Amino acid sequence: MMQQVSSDPLLKVENLVVEYSVGGKTIHAVSDVSLEIARGETLGLVGESGCGKSTLGRAVLQLRQAVSGTVLFDGHDLAAMQGDSLRKMRRRVQLIFQDPIASLNPRRRIGDIVAEPLVISGVKDPNKRKQIVSDVLSAVGLDPALVSGRLPHEFSGGQCQRICIARALVLNPEFIICDEPVSALDVSIRAQILNLLEEMKTRYGLTLLFIAHDLAVVKAVSDRVAVMYLGRLCEVGPSEQLFATPAHPYTALLIEAIPVPDPDIRPTQSIPVGEPPSPIAPPSGCRFRTRCPRADARCASEVPELRMVAPRQFAACHHPLI
Repeated sequence: MMQQVSSDPLLKVENLVVEYSVGGKTIHAVSDVSLEIARGETLGLVGESGCGKSTLGRAVLQLRQAVSGTVLFDGHDLAAMQGDSLRKMRRRVQLIFQDPIASLNPRRRIGDIVAEPLVISGVKDPNKRKQIVSDVLSAVGLDPALVSGRLPHEFSGGQCQRICIARALVLNPEFIICDEPVSALDVSIRAQILNLLEEMKTRYGLTLLFIAHDLAVVKAVSDRVAVMYLGRLCEVGPSEQLFATPAHPYTALLIEAIPVPDPDIRPTQSIPVGEPPSPIAPPSGCRFRTRCPRADARCASEVPELRMVAPRQFAACHHPLI
């Protein structure tokens, strides 16, 4: 079931399937995922490492070819686009990479790195490019006069991430995919980058897909949260509602794993953890059933569909918690 968030969503993904071939075997990275993101919304996409979050984000941008499914951005099917039409559409959709230092060319100066999308998009006037780069660097809290002529290795991780955000903003996009933008940063720097993203969202009228494995971070920035496990969506719902009353056992497991800053509170573990199955040979039916205490024969034979379990809250579970 497609969870409706708006009569005119900016992004609509339907039945997306992404697979990799490795050593003659198939990795089922994303399996039949459907979701919508409304204009001006931040959707948090959360799940443990290897569940397919980043692959889904890259498939939206067409950096990873999907086996099947559609990606509609503002009514245009990105999967059907090629060449110039896709390049023009990508001006409206940008990506902030997970590793800020690795995503910057070590041989190029910051001014050239941030200006490169403008060059590719056809802004020929060097003075205009310089002014746009100066404006966007200032917007992310960097002094253009001090930054533009320097190389990436001269900056800290937090400063490099600000540069990456500036590069993503330089074409004035409508939609940005944030692929774990703070996971490689110190805790003290994370709050600064998250506040910056919120500020830029308001200033530029952005829509965000925020990918992370840290639920505390996702809760702080997201309007809605989508939980992913082994290539499939488990649950989607408003942030506060989902954290207060999780419907899927896997969501409850993730919330239980959030550390509480109180030494008098002993951690509880009501759901067995164990290792997730391999995406090469995922379990039949519900993919979480091998780690779920509520699993029964139906869970092994029937794939649960996303269905409404509370107002605006959807879960793919035969035996939801609510």
